[in-house]
Amino acid sequence: MSGAIRIAREEWRLWLRSKVVIAAALIIAALLVATSVLTIARIADEQTQRSEQQVAAEEVFFAQPDRHPHRMVHYGHYAFRPPPPLAVFEPGVDAVTGQSIFLEGHRQNTAMFADTKAAADLGGFAALTPASLYQLLMPLLLIVLGHAMFLRERESGTLAVLLAQGSSGTTLALGKATALLSVIAIFMVPLIVVVIYSITLGESVLAAASLVLGYFLYLCAWGAIVLAASILVRQRAVSLGALVFVWLFAALIVPRFAINASSAAIDAPGKIESDLVMLAEQRKLGDGHNAADPAFEQLQAQVLEQYGVDTIEDLPINWRGVVAGYSEAELTNLLNRFAEKRMALEAGQSRLFDLFGFASPTIAIASSSRTLAGTDLATHHRFLRESEALRFDFVQALNQAHATDLDYTIDMNRNNDAGAAMAARINAESWRVLDEFRFRPDSASDRLARAGLPLAILLLWLVVCGGITVLAARKVRI
Repeated sequence: MSGAIRIAREEWRLWLRSKVVIAAALIIAALLVATSVLTIARIADEQTQRSEQQVAAEEVFFAQPDRHPHRMVHYGHYAFRPPPPLAVFEPGVDAVTGQSIFLEGHRQNTAMFADTKAAADLGGFAALTPASLYQLLMPLLLIVLGHAMFLRERESGTLAVLLAQGSSGTTLALGKATALLSVIAIFMVPLIVVVIYSITLGESVLAAASLVLGYFLYLCAWGAIVLAASILVRQRAVSLGALVFVWLFAALIVPRFAINASSAAIDAPGKIESDLVMLAEQRKLGDGHNAADPAFEQLQAQVLEQYGVDTIEDLPINWRGVVAGYSEAELTNLLNRFAEKRMALEAGQSRLFDLFGFASPTIAIASSSRTLAGTDLATHHRFLRESEALRFDFVQALNQAHATDLDYTIDMNRNNDAGAAMAARINAESWRVLDEFRFRPDSASDRLARAGLPLAILLLWLVVCGGITVLAARKVRI
């Protein structure tokens, strides 16, 4: 082991003499620090704003005066998705999926207000996050540092001397690997600092530690790739060119191909196409605003029979409220069916994309990073489902108040004059049917379970590349 440590020290001595290496390391270190600080500040601001907006939206809803209950159905409410603690490192899909939804009767609105603030603040650097720097630039730094590790010994003639003195290729490889590992350990410090900060924000230690482990496996796998190339390739320029090509292929080409292939293999119809099909189905359900719509004749017969009366005027409840509640339930079932189909297709595309991690460790670390941070597609889908449940519950509660708290005759005559309109209002205390909404990420164990496959793929990359390095080191000759 002492021989390996001496070799690692020699590598560090050579690195510290190289202006190119020092410049590359300082640039990446500065980018890591700058993006970490900026991302932390931005996410903290978004966390505060969205939490305050959620509380404010509820207060505004509760503060509404006496109204007709159906007016409150259309008045609506907002649901906000604040960023999880680990979003300070990995914002994930949050920047493109939208962070809030307007909830109202008869509609399922899409999430809106995607994160364009960062683009306005940072211009072309909006896409830079601590996670993307670790995924893309750190492998380049390892390539700069390690592409000529063994080649330098061959070119200077020291390889022959070391082998003649009894040092084995395995010992040499271990020393070079120790040097690379020490670089990885140093550059893991900013990540560890950020995840510790996320823990102070309420993040689980398990999720934070798993994220650190995932990036450590990723960088070690790249270190093994770089070291293997340095051993196997006999020319410095060829080694550097081959490693840069591998980086381009793994970090840029395969992810783009994976996106296109996943979209082509699992075709998810666009929103306009889905809305047109859904609109045709919706027409068959009847108009919930028109209690005399023929679509509700069977319902009317059932309700009259249930209460043992002959006309809707004789019902002890408001027929218009009954129709509103029934129509909302039927429409929501239809909307949920289309929404679940769309989310299932998107989830299928995501799973297929993750399988391309076998061809690129960058895909594997990106998938596991988003999942462990709670900024993945599955979390966004859960936000859509939970906000829809909130929407349906408060709309149906208002429809129930419409049916039980407002007389049918008064309701029918509400447009006759101002006095009739005032009489067709119910007490504002009825708005208390709205539940508080506080969206939180999945538990750490659930996120870790979802990240199991990409983390396993990263481990496989490390084992395979490490095995190739060991085999190549054992066959090192002059």
